[in-house]
Amino acid sequence: MAPDTASARNFFAALQAAGMPEVPGEFSVVPHHQVLPAATLREIARFIQVFDRVTTREAWQKAAQRDSPAIARGWRPEVCFFSAWDFHLPPEGGCQLIEFNDNGSGFLFAAIINALYYDAARLEDKRSLAAPADIPTFTRHIGDLVEQESRGFFKGCSDGTLLVLDDADSLHHGRFRRELELLLDLFRHTGWRAELGPPAETSWNGQQLLFAGQPVAFIVNRSTDFFWQSEDFSAVRSAYESGRVYIAPNPFTYATRSDKRLLEWLSLPHRDIELEIQPEERQLLSAHTPETHVVSANNLTMLAQRKRDFVFKPLHGFGGRGLLDNATVGRARLQRLVQHGEGYVAQSWVPKPAIDVQGLRLWTDLRVWAYRGRIFNMSGRASRRLDRLDLTPPGGWLPTYASL
Repeated sequence: MAPDTASARNFFAALQAAGMPEVPGEFSVVPHHQVLPAATLREIARFIQVFDRVTTREAWQKAAQRDSPAIARGWRPEVCFFSAWDFHLPPEGGCQLIEFNDNGSGFLFAAIINALYYDAARLEDKRSLAAPADIPTFTRHIGDLVEQESRGFFKGCSDGTLLVLDDADSLHHGRFRRELELLLDLFRHTGWRAELGPPAETSWNGQQLLFAGQPVAFIVNRSTDFFWQSEDFSAVRSAYESGRVYIAPNPFTYATRSDKRLLEWLSLPHRDIELEIQPEERQLLSAHTPETHVVSANNLTMLAQRKRDFVFKPLHGFGGRGLLDNATVGRARLQRLVQHGEGYVAQSWVPKPAIDVQGLRLWTDLRVWAYRGRIFNMSGRASRRLDRLDLTPPGGWLPTYASL
C-alpha cells in the first residue's frame, strides 16, 4: 500500500472507527508493513522462553532484589499479560534484545493495526504470510489471560473491581490514553466491574483498597513510577504489602525483569555461577543480547574510549527519555553521572534495517508481546532517526507479520 492513496486514507479511517486516535494527526501509523522471517521468530520464541526461565529462578531474583528498594524485595506471583521484548533486527540477519518492558504499551493498538492493514492491503493474497488474529479473537484472548491470572492469584473467582491504573498526566495527555479506554471496554465486556483512574484517587481502609468507594481486587498497572515512590501510591503500597490485591506489573517484576541493569547479566557471563545460568542458556542469551555495562567507577575509562560503540541509557528511563548522544559522552561526563547517582547503562549499538516512505528513509524495529513464554502479538516502529525513536510522520507504528 503506497502512502497518500485512497487505500491509505481508508485504512486510517478504519483505525479510527476501531477506537484508535485520529491517524496520523494524533497517532502515527505507517501504511507499509514489515515481514519477520519464520526462522527469526522461532529464535525469538526460544530466547523468550530462556529469558523467562532465567529471570524467574530464585538465584537470579535474590541477586536482583539485593540492590532494589524494600518494596521490591518480597516475592510476588503475578505475571504481567502485556510484557514486551524490544528487538533490533540487523540487516545482515538475526535479532538483538534492546530492552524488556514489563509494561509494554501498544498491544491493543498493534493488534488493530495488524488486522486492519492485512485486510486493507489484501495481504491474504500473499500466502507466504501468517494471518494476524482478527480484533474480536485478539480481545477474547486478552480477556482469557486476565481471567487465568485472576484465578491463579485468588484460587478462584474474585468479585472486586478491576482498576486500570495510570499516572494522572498520562490519563489526560498520554499517547496511549485511548488504548486504556479500549482496555476498560474489553474488561467490562468480559464481565468485570472495571474502572480507570490514577493512584492518588485510591484509598486503603486497613482491610481493602478502594476506588470510587468500591473494593479493588485486580490492578492493571500502567504507571511509569516503577517503584511507587510518589506519595500518590501510598494506598496502593499498603494493598500490595497486604497481599490481598493483584497488581501487575509491580516493583518485584520490575526489579527482577525490567530494570536495565539486568541487561548486563543477560549479555555477559561474569555472574553466571551465582545466577545459576547454564551453558546452553548462556549461549542463547549472549547471542541475542548486545554487550551491556552498568556505568560505574570501574569502567569509566573503557566506556569513554569505546563510546562510539555504545548507546547510553538511563536505568529507569522509558520512551527514549534521558538517552545520551555518545558524541557528547566522555570520561568526565560519565564520572559526573556516577558521582551524582544517575544510573546509566552503556549498550552496544545495534544496526536496524530501513524502509523508504515518502522519499524518506525510516529505520525499523520489532516489539514482541508474550505471556508465560508464548508469543501472542508483535508490531514494529519506523523511526525518522537512526539513533533514537522518532515516530513523527511519515514515521510511526508499522504493521508486522511473520512469514510461513
